[in-house]
Amino acid sequence: MRRLSWLIVGVAAGFVAAHFVNQTPEGRRFFERVNRGAREFSDALANGYREGEAELDETLDEVERRLSRLEAKQRSAD
Repeated sequence: MRRLSWLIVGVAAGFVAAHFVNQTPEGRRFFERVNRGAREFSDALANGYREGEAELDETLDEVERRLSRLEAKQRSAD
């Protein structure tokens, strides 16, 4: 419980410090850079996820096509 209290105190102190830093022009520029970097990171992550999902869909479609061909060959052989 003591560690949780220190964590909460640390988070609160961080918010207070960030508030004071954000009141200066340099602080605003700093947070703008941080926000821009976080936005670029999240965009890259989302794009990577979409690309991976598209590749997986293509692979699954190919597997389904090959299974269909294999089933058709087996039916024609019987």
